Amino acid sequence: MLPRALLTTFAALTTLLVAQDGAPRLVTSREAKAPPLQLPKEEDAFGFVVFGDRTGGPKEGIEVLRQAVADTNLLDPDLVLTVGDLINGYNGHDEWHAQAAEYKAAMAQLRMPWFPVAGNHDVYWRGPGKPAGEHERDFEAVFGPLWYAFRHKQCWFVVLYSDEGDPQTGRKDFEDPACQRISDAQFAWLRDTLQQAKGARHVFVFLHHPRWLTRQYGDDWNRVHTLLAANGNVTAVFAGHIHRMRFDGVRDGIQYYTVASVGAYLEFEAPQAGFLHQYHVVTVRPEGITVAALPVGGVLDPQAITGELSEDVDRVHTELQPRVTACEPAGAGPAIGLDGAVDAVVTVSFANPAGRAIELEVIPAVDDGAGFAFAPDHQHLIVAPGSAAATTFLVRRTADPAGLFALPQLTVRCDYLAAHRRVPLPPREFELPLPPPAEFGRTPAPREGVLLLDGKQACLAVAAESVPLPDGPFTLEAWVRGERFTGRTALVAKTDDSDYALFGSDGAAEFSVFLAGADGKGGYVQAEAPKGTLQPGRWHHVAGVFDGQEVRCYVDGELRARAAAAGTRRTNAWPLFIGADPNGQGKPMSRFAGAIDEVRLSRGARYAGERFAPPARHTADADTLLLLHLDADFGPWTADASGRGAHARRLGTAHCSVESRPAVR
Repeated sequence: MLPRALLTTFAALTTLLVAQDGAPRLVTSREAKAPPLQLPKEEDAFGFVVFGDRTGGPKEGIEVLRQAVADTNLLDPDLVLTVGDLINGYNGHDEWHAQAAEYKAAMAQLRMPWFPVAGNHDVYWRGPGKPAGEHERDFEAVFGPLWYAFRHKQCWFVVLYSDEGDPQTGRKDFEDPACQRISDAQFAWLRDTLQQAKGARHVFVFLHHPRWLTRQYGDDWNRVHTLLAANGNVTAVFAGHIHRMRFDGVRDGIQYYTVASVGAYLEFEAPQAGFLHQYHVVTVRPEGITVAALPVGGVLDPQAITGELSEDVDRVHTELQPRVTACEPAGAGPAIGLDGAVDAVVTVSFANPAGRAIELEVIPAVDDGAGFAFAPDHQHLIVAPGSAAATTFLVRRTADPAGLFALPQLTVRCDYLAAHRRVPLPPREFELPLPPPAEFGRTPAPREGVLLLDGKQACLAVAAESVPLPDGPFTLEAWVRGERFTGRTALVAKTDDSDYALFGSDGAAEFSVFLAGADGKGGYVQAEAPKGTLQPGRWHHVAGVFDGQEVRCYVDGELRARAAAAGTRRTNAWPLFIGADPNGQGKPMSRFAGAIDEVRLSRGARYAGERFAPPARHTADADTLLLLHLDADFGPWTADASGRGAHARRLGTAHCSVESRPAVR
């Protein structure tokens, strides 16, 4: 015979797995190999929502209410209650009714019933002709009784009226404790109603003023609380009025909540401290309740997040980039001078790849250490779908004899303008891509030098569009002095299943070119010299030549490797890195540690045969596409002496250092 405890557990599991009509609740064609799944209870459970005050704020607060209504429809509770101050009130008959109609029109969009509580804004009259009870008759005619109760799923909802006024004079003033007393009539009604609700699972009480705050409202609530506690089944009390959310604990088993605002005035916004537009969501089960506060607008409709919207936002966030389309002098001098001075009107353009408009706020950084000043301090622009828009800044910087500076930074805040709402994207930081001076690279550097690289973060990058190497023969060459040649080491490269590179991996000079045949297939053709051809601490001239028939690798003017090669070179859009190689995202990897000098890329095969005398300093001619002497630094750029303006960008700690040139390297 099974033990009693096991029989009890089996009976409970059987209850969970069999519905009230005897049909199984869990259906499967699999034999159970683990303990049975725990299914949720089938007893009545439901939810309701509590709205805070609407009034006392700006007129646009009605839009906050409408958003709360839209949120609530997505949550789909059984019912909604307010805690009063539905309208601004404090007026006469006609204006009061106009405001009431506006509120009811907004609430009419709810897909479930809603129940009002009267607040001081709803009943206080201002102006001539004030009737007895002020707007109480208007409220009952338009919204419903001042106090009432109803039942739902074995629970009772009790609505109290907290602005009856002074029982002696009838004067209404929520700041006077004498006016914040429940009348004998309402108290008697409450006592009788609670008696009727004795058998309910839960009783919920709603009123406008949180009267349990005795310093503000006096001690009249104590007798109300005593009555509620004696009933034994009052679970929670909800109020509003103070426009901030707070929980005042559990008193004799009763939870006390104050709801903030759905459009009312806020002293300030501090959501984590309860100063926000929000509503309470209450889940009711036989054994108790859970209460959550949601900010207005915090509920998303998953059907509104269409595939188009999702892909659009991803494109905008991924592809949005500033582009300088003009950099004009603002004064008599150059826009950007060789002394580092800047006095320019800069036009910055943004392209919108999305199918809907975007709105941008462009904010230049200040005090970033580079000495740039901007006017104005920010700009706004709307970019139509599939097009570009531009804005301008006045940019200034004083001359800097050192000639070293970083480009200024921009913060770009972007809102995607969806069909029915604005979607804010995370702010992004960009470098403002100012151009180098117009005369940059046309005059010789004041001294000779070499590029120093640390093998960690440092390299140079030349944009692919700056070196449009045509298909056919070409030559790539440089002087290098490595601190070490361990592992994969790129000297000058832009390979990524495409294009070309010089490598020095493990001391083996190598020239690689990706060539495709007529069928579109292909691969790297590599001319790799033996390991040890590159010695740490020594200068070597390394050259790679493709002449249309073969690729050749020369070290110090001596042919060290060759391989037959033919076909069309496959290209890519990654930068040409000096001291690194691009990865699959175009970022530098396989970095070189040491010194590099005299990088030159040329059309045609410059070297043939077994040997040639490497030039100590390369020169430019009609076939030169890139020539980096690497003598000196200026700003973030290293000058191209080819005359084509293919200036390199310094990355990381890459810099040029003065170094005398040995007669023989």
